[in-house]
Amino acid sequence: MSLRHTFGTAGRILRQLRHDRRTIALILVVPTVLLTLLRYLYDDNPRLFDRVGLIMLGVFPLVIMFLLTSVAMLRERTSGTLERLLTTPIGKVDILLGYGIAFAVAAAVQAAVVSTLAFWLLGLDTLGPPWLVGVIAVGNAVLGMALGLLVSAFADSEFQAVQFMPAVVLPQVLLCGLLQPRDRMPGWMEAISDALPMSYAVQALTELGTHADPTAVMWRDLAIIVGCVLVALLLGAATLRRRTA
Repeated sequence: MSLRHTFGTAGRILRQLRHDRRTIALILVVPTVLLTLLRYLYDDNPRLFDRVGLIMLGVFPLVIMFLLTSVAMLRERTSGTLERLLTTPIGKVDILLGYGIAFAVAAAVQAAVVSTLAFWLLGLDTLGPPWLVGVIAVGNAVLGMALGLLVSAFADSEFQAVQFMPAVVLPQVLLCGLLQPRDRMPGWMEAISDALPMSYAVQALTELGTHADPTAVMWRDLAIIVGCVLVALLLGAATLRRRTA
């Protein structure tokens, strides 16, 4: 592992993102539009928007970054860029960490924009501090990025990469506690939910919505999110292939 190679990769990805208007729109415009629609959907029930909108601050970034990074890494392979990189001293870990840093920066910008919109323009109200909500939103976006990089190793086309979204992300949305509290689910469903990283992302945000100060549960959930990111990146490096067959 080389910091020079890692940050060189991160810089290359950020330069590509800066010139890709559609990707910038996907990162910044789409979640703000969806959150605005959600606000007016619950216009007559602000308390419900406070609950659902807070959770969506974590779910939207995770889903968007999952889709973006899974397709982006697949393009690196199909275009031959990854194969050329791996013939140089740059290692797989350097490439994955470079991607992680680049998309973490994009996630931080996304979280800042969406959180600002939610709290100061849409009137989202939580007991916990808004800055900590933003931190967890960034963590969720980075988690989506790490999962996207991992599953991209198992896709042979962009269409297959997109297909992983309903297979990997949708079950987590259904079982994360958004639609039904996890402790009210059947035992086998709760056990599955306990093994899914999005459950802890949603629970961390829920803790901030119901407690004025950070709780031990919130810090534990945040630690689990960080652990899942590291595991996904390491597995992604281990399964990284030079090119798609």
